[in-house]
Amino acid sequence: MQARNEDLRSALRRAAAAMKADGPDFALAGSYALWAYGGPEPVHDVDFVVAESEVEVAAKSLAGAGFTIDRPPEDWLFKASVDGDFVIDVLHRLNGVPVDAATLEAAVSLDVLAVPMRVLPPTYVITEKLCSLNEHHCDFASLLPAVRAVRELIDWDSVRTDTADNDFAVAFLMLTERLGITA
Repeated sequence: MQARNEDLRSALRRAAAAMKADGPDFALAGSYALWAYGGPEPVHDVDFVVAESEVEVAAKSLAGAGFTIDRPPEDWLFKASVDGDFVIDVLHRLNGVPVDAATLEAAVSLDVLAVPMRVLPPTYVITEKLCSLNEHHCDFASLLPAVRAVRELIDWDSVRTDTADNDFAVAFLMLTERLGITA
């Protein structure tokens, strides 16, 4: 697992440096964003977000940095790989909503692995993760450690309001309250 984490960190640095140099405005998202705020380190992939209008600029930037670009059937992201291992997801829609300038402007500037970049705030990331829960993907176990780690940084009233229409999110929030993670 340590080798996988090192590979992911290397890919994160390389992708961020490439997009900073000649790519679009972007922000670190997903589990690595939570990691930047103190959450557990992911072992699956790195997520970045770019505005929907900047997808091709991001793909060109990453291809120029040696990543192989793949366009999966899902039309809300593309994948960038190193040596055939897909490690970077570049999303331009989150839960069906296009990423826009306001989303990117809400990100906070942080040094991540010695590379200054914007990182989506924990409240935003947790809200997006909860909104993505459904009957086909409802993994509370992977969310609990991250939520526990960054709980003091989250505006829980905002999360409850923004996820109130998702029964799976409501159930997760009830569980975190019963476990004493959230108030």
